[in-house]
Parts: sequence; structure tokens; C-alpha cells
Amino acid sequence: MVSEHFDAPDGETAALALKVLVAGGFGVGKTTLVGAVSEIRPLRTEELLSQAGQLVDDTDGVNHKVTTTVAMDFGRITIRSGLSLYLFGTPGQDRFWFLWDELSQGALGAVVLADTRRLEDCFPAVDYFEHRHIPFVVAVNCFPGARTYGADDVSRALDLDRGTPVVLCDARERDSGKEVLIRLVEYAGRMHAARLLDSVS
Repeated sequence: MVSEHFDAPDGETAALALKVLVAGGFGVGKTTLVGAVSEIRPLRTEELLSQAGQLVDDTDGVNHKVTTTVAMDFGRITIRSGLSLYLFGTPGQDRFWFLWDELSQGALGAVVLADTRRLEDCFPAVDYFEHRHIPFVVAVNCFPGARTYGADDVSRALDLDRGTPVVLCDARERDSGKEVLIRLVEYAGRMHAARLLDSVS
């Protein structure tokens, strides 16, 4: 896990910045979540969807979407005094997945956004983080009109490893997104501590 420390004035705790990925399928709300929680103007690499892209991108269920992230989104949020998160939103389409390996280097963990109307779209992200042993939480973005499922139902449907947190959220709401990130930091902290203890025992 890579983190950055920043000098602080005398008597104050040094600031710590941790890297977090926001991943998931195409059109699930990654850019929205990063923008909602970021305390700085988020960096976005969105481009208009093109006719050429229609031949390779699956836009079923997100026909209203007119732009897509082609590299990453970036934002920052302070969780508490001395602790900030750098948020990196990943591109959703398969053809941009070559960027994921670079983006995931040194990440504390990840948020996998899910849409219950297209739950299968988050399977690749779940598999990616499970195989690389990167702690993650699944955040179900509760879209208007979508059928509501409980966290246990989603966990079973995705066949998640025991203990992987599933939380319900509204990616448009800052407080909701912040709660997701706090849950991730707590979970990832426990996972990294457990691995450290295993390595020295």
C-alpha cells in the first residue's frame, strides 16, 4: 500500500493521503460519485460517445448516456483531520481496462459501484480486485426506479468472499458517498493489518 505524507505545522499531526479506486461497469455512476464527494474540482477525462464506439461498447440500459470516461476521474476528500483520500475513477469499458493496472498500483482499496438493474456489469471489477487481493467494498448505487435489494441478496448474487462489505448508496449525495469511503477505509485497514500479522507470524 502506497501513501503520501505531508509536512504539517508544529504541533499538528502530519497529513496522510491514501489512494482509492472507484470502479464498476459502464454508466454505473463512478464519475458522479467522485464529483459528489471531491472537495476540489474533479479532473475528468470524459469524451462524447462516438458511432465507432457503438460497435464495441455495450450501452444497453444506459441509452441516455452521451459521454464516457476514457482515462480516469480524479478527486480528493478529507475524511478527518490528517487523513485524505485521493480518488481515481476507472474507465468502465473493456477497451480501456489496460489502464487499470497502472491505476491500481499502491491503492489502499477500491469501491465497486453496482447497479442492480445490470448487476452482471460489476463482475469483472469484483474479479479484478479479488485476484489481486485488493480490499474492496461493493456500493449499490440506488437508481430511481430500480428494484431494491438488501446487502445480503447482492452479496449472494455476486458470490462475494465472506466479509466483503456491501453498502447501499446514492452516488449523487456527498454524505452517502463519504459513508461508502469510510466503510472502505475501515475494512481495508483491517485487511492490511491482518496480512501484516500473517507475514510476521
